[in-house]
Amino acid sequence: MSELCKAQDWHTDWYNRWVREIKEPARFHRKQWEFAYVMQALWERGCIAGGKKGLVFAVGTEPLPSVFANYGCDILATDIFPEVGIEKGWTVADQLCFGIESLNKRGLCSDETLRQHVQYRAVDMNDIPGDLKDFDFNWSSCSFEHLGSIEKGLTFLKNQLKTLKPGGWAVHTTEYNISSEELTLDNDNTVIFRRKDLEQLANELRSDGHFVEPFDFSMGAMPEDYAVDYLPHKQEIHLKLQLNEYVVTSVGLIIQKAEG
Repeated sequence: MSELCKAQDWHTDWYNRWVREIKEPARFHRKQWEFAYVMQALWERGCIAGGKKGLVFAVGTEPLPSVFANYGCDILATDIFPEVGIEKGWTVADQLCFGIESLNKRGLCSDETLRQHVQYRAVDMNDIPGDLKDFDFNWSSCSFEHLGSIEKGLTFLKNQLKTLKPGGWAVHTTEYNISSEELTLDNDNTVIFRRKDLEQLANELRSDGHFVEPFDFSMGAMPEDYAVDYLPHKQEIHLKLQLNEYVVTSVGLIIQKAEG
């Protein structure tokens, strides 16, 4: 489903399968959940298979392109123009991609497989080039909250569908506000989406004939779901955390482009 990050997922076979594939121990960290969520959502929908064509936005140095390359997917990895990313300080913690050499630092696939199946291109998510089209699937991991405003993030979610074939799948994660349905962070380098923002988007997409997986906004009932990683973040149990005056977690959205 389109849903929030919850501790129960760490106890599933699918979660443990994907963290093994990215060579990480399972840990209660929402960024790890985002990777596993994206991979499982695409796997369930038949996207991770030989000959499938995928597009990732704001790839940074994430491991998913090299994992998908092992399955025979052809991936176009995109990220913000390097000079813009450097200006924004996104070279910290390997957040910026400088080419395919940034995409296999864990050695998840051979260099030959990477070169055969993965290409790189600089792309502005606020201005997606019109020649990016006919992909079977696309994804991003906590990226569209950095586009400048809630409105720009929602506009991206509509525009990214143009890159897909009819019936293609999109899986995207972002920041979700669990503190307030009204007050939030907007018009900044990082924004926080509210339930009403996502429901409005889903209604608009559905009215245009697209499919949006139903939302599960439940926050979980395991001990780790009640822990908040306050500033300065210790990163030990990091499913919910303080961002400015708000408590946030990750939410995943699954969208299928209309067939017609």
